[in-house]
Amino acid sequence: MFLPCHRDDTAMDTAIMIFNKAISHTGLFQNIISDRDPKFTSALWTNLHNLFGTKLSFSTAYHPQTDAILEKGWNARLPYDTLKKDLVDIHPTASSFKLMLDKARHHARRCMQDSFKYAKEIWDKSHKPPDSKIGELVLVSSVNLNNIKGPKKLKDSFAGPFMIKALHGSNAVQLELTGELMNKHPAFPVSLIEPYSSSDKELFP
Repeated sequence: MFLPCHRDDTAMDTAIMIFNKAISHTGLFQNIISDRDPKFTSALWTNLHNLFGTKLSFSTAYHPQTDAILEKGWNARLPYDTLKKDLVDIHPTASSFKLMLDKARHHARRCMQDSFKYAKEIWDKSHKPPDSKIGELVLVSSVNLNNIKGPKKLKDSFAGPFMIKALHGSNAVQLELTGELMNKHPAFPVSLIEPYSSSDKELFP
C-alpha cells in the first residue's frame, strides 16, 4: 500500500494518515520498515507502536535492499494498489483484502447463528406448542377479527368458544365458527387461540 504525504508532515500527521488509510483497513502491523526520518524516530511514533506490539525496523543510508522501493519512483507506483490486472481482473492486494473479508463474513455468520440459537432458547422457554385436540373448545384472539359488531375499543380480547374441527399440522387449526364469524375463513394459527375453560355455573350463574 502506497500513501502520498507531504515533506513537512510531522510524526502526528504520519500516524493519523497511516491509521486512517492503512490500519483501519488491514489492522495493526507486525513490522514497519522505514528510514531514520525524525518523524519515525520520534518518541511519539516509537512509544505508540510499542503499545501496539509493532516492531519498527529502521534502514541505514546507502542500503537499497531495505527500502529502495520507497526512495525512488514512488510516485509512479501510487496507483499500484488500485489498478486491476488484465489476467485476473483484480488488483494486486485483493487477495489480502479477500482473506480479511472472508474472516469477517465467517465471524458474522457465527455470531448470527449464536444469536438465533439464543433467541430460540428464550422463545421456547415461554412458548410451548399447544396440545390441541379435535373436539376441544378454544377461544380466538379478536385482534384481527373485523366481523364483530360494536366499538373496536370495547370488544373482548377473545371470541368464542369454538370447537376444533381439524388440525393442520402443528401450527394451525380449523374451527367450527358460529354467529358473526360464520362466514370467516375457519383456519387459524395456534398462536391466536387459547384453551377455553368453562366457568362454574354455581359461582357465575
